[in-house]
Amino acid sequence: MPGTVQSIERAAAVLRLLAGGSGRLALGEIARSLDLAKGTAHGILRTLQHVGFVEQDRASGRYGLGTGLLRLATSHLDVNELRSHAINWADPLAARSGEAVRIGTVLDGQVQIIHHVFRPDDTFQTLDVGALLPMHATALGKVLLAYRAAGAVPATELDRFTRRTIRTPAALAAELQQVRDNGWSLEAEEMTPGIASVAAPIRGYGGLVVGAIGISGLVERICDSHYRPHQHLVGYVRDAARAISRELTR
Repeated sequence: MPGTVQSIERAAAVLRLLAGGSGRLALGEIARSLDLAKGTAHGILRTLQHVGFVEQDRASGRYGLGTGLLRLATSHLDVNELRSHAINWADPLAARSGEAVRIGTVLDGQVQIIHHVFRPDDTFQTLDVGALLPMHATALGKVLLAYRAAGAVPATELDRFTRRTIRTPAALAAELQQVRDNGWSLEAEEMTPGIASVAAPIRGYGGLVVGAIGISGLVERICDSHYRPHQHLVGYVRDAARAISRELTR
């Protein structure tokens, strides 16, 4: 029986490391983590970069997953499949949090809402399924943008929706790093005055982020007076995201 190909095994290890990390990694970090010589690690990264599976940030020199790999990872997982796995956890999240729940994916540089559970009360609400929302001004969008390829931050000034909307690429890059560090995102009155939301990533095979789930409601219910989210709500959202991720990788 033929043996395995070492170079492919090493390339796969690099991709798993980048997928599982909280942000982009430097060459030295990758080499040390995988016990590889720097020259070997650099050769693997250069090859993966050539085929679009890895991208290097021009400013920092750090490496992250490339758009080619992200497209490959999500091509087998259609919206209906993601929704079918997530739906069993969206209703309980709405019940636990008392807030509306939305699940989103990326479509043409925006967040597409693929599932929406109404807030469990009698107030008037409209169905958001199919809606397209800006990535930089929503919690769902920040999660999806944070785990995309290096260099995914737009280079131009961002659209403004409220006085709290993030406007500059530098501010957005800092926000996305915080999302990667925390494992969740917050949006407080950045899209709509009086509304806040919390979201967390849904991961598929290899740890790649294929969607996001979040809650949305009045800012005074989601956050304290300093715009910090209530930690029990963050916990509910992260628990639901992890449960859906487990469903997707069974």
